[in-house]
Amino acid sequence: MKLSEMREKTIDELQSLILDWKKQLMEYRLQLATHKLENTALISKTKRLVAQAKTVIKEKEVQNA
Repeated sequence: MKLSEMREKTIDELQSLILDWKKQLMEYRLQLATHKLENTALISKTKRLVAQAKTVIKEKEVQNA
């Protein structure tokens, strides 16, 4: 998901996306531990998505305050 797409979503939608991405991240870490994860870049990409979503949420909170 692109940053511009994230900015179009509401805070609640972003928070639900963060939960989904954190679940995916846990699955990726389990797959990595069992040597079943082929694309290890997925972990860093997912972590980056979570961080970007949190940043957009903070921007929206500051903007609305």
